[in-house]
Amino acid sequence: MDCAVFPTYRCNARCGMCGIWMHPTRVAEEFSPDLLDRLPPRLSRINISGGEPTLRSDLAEIVGKLLPRTTHLELSTNGWFPERLEALAARFPELIFRVSIEGLPERNDRLRGLRNGFDRALRSVLRIRRAGARNVGFAMTISGENHRDLLDVYDLCASMGLQLANAVVHNSFYFRREDNAVDDPEAVAETLREFVRTLLRSRRSGSARIKDWFRAYINLGLLGQMQGRPRPLACTAGTDAFFLDPAGRILACNGSAVPIVMGDLHEETFDAIWNGPAAAGARELVARCDRRCWMTGTAVPAMKRHPVATVSWVLRSKLSLARGGDALFGGRE
Repeated sequence: MDCAVFPTYRCNARCGMCGIWMHPTRVAEEFSPDLLDRLPPRLSRINISGGEPTLRSDLAEIVGKLLPRTTHLELSTNGWFPERLEALAARFPELIFRVSIEGLPERNDRLRGLRNGFDRALRSVLRIRRAGARNVGFAMTISGENHRDLLDVYDLCASMGLQLANAVVHNSFYFRREDNAVDDPEAVAETLREFVRTLLRSRRSGSARIKDWFRAYINLGLLGQMQGRPRPLACTAGTDAFFLDPAGRILACNGSAVPIVMGDLHEETFDAIWNGPAAAGARELVARCDRRCWMTGTAVPAMKRHPVATVSWVLRSKLSLARGGDALFGGRE
């Protein structure tokens, strides 16, 4: 299973597409690092996010608790505190870092409400790498306001040897928004189509090139979401992935209109929660969900469950491009 851990909903950014910063948790409400001892001993991937996780003074202890449970521990951060991130990278060089930006400097700072936010994000990336971290990159949430920066941000990452994760704007209880919308969805869709082609033709080398190919499939799902089409693969939230919120509750996902609570880790063991009636009810809700969201936290587990479909699309799309055609944007051509 994959897991996303949210140590806090406090955030120093003021992003327009996310309202978490207007509804911060109080320090006294947030779980202690010892609660993480109750998680399963082995998990495929764990992502630490928020809010802004570096606002937790005990973040290093949280990382230390989670590292033995996975070979893929990722920290999502806005990069506002380069010194804290540099110290974390020096102590845990195996930790994966993704620093969120919303485009190049002017657009990023305006959309994230952080003056000199891009400067600090870039400084954080440089210091994290200097401290010895091996897997570093940016992350970007695509909207109608910043999609024209996507390919430039990708070129920046490729030239620096950085990874790039991306999503599109969502509405959910987690983002505290139900009014996010794209004014010109076809323009954003065309940007995503070009980005898919760019990823499939990746000029990176080694594993970075292969990662780009499969990120193309993730962006195929994002394109479909923009166009109101069904997900390429069924959602397996609550089965192949779960979320731990700052209060210590196990949730099926963070894309729903209201929290789909499976249980409270303060009150029950993880096994009791996972195999209990509330979890069964949560999975029924996921099976009936019609929100069509497609985020890395639920897309990657679905891709791992259906490797043949994923690999087949990548290979057929690359072959089509090599023959002068196009990627298979319908997903099943």
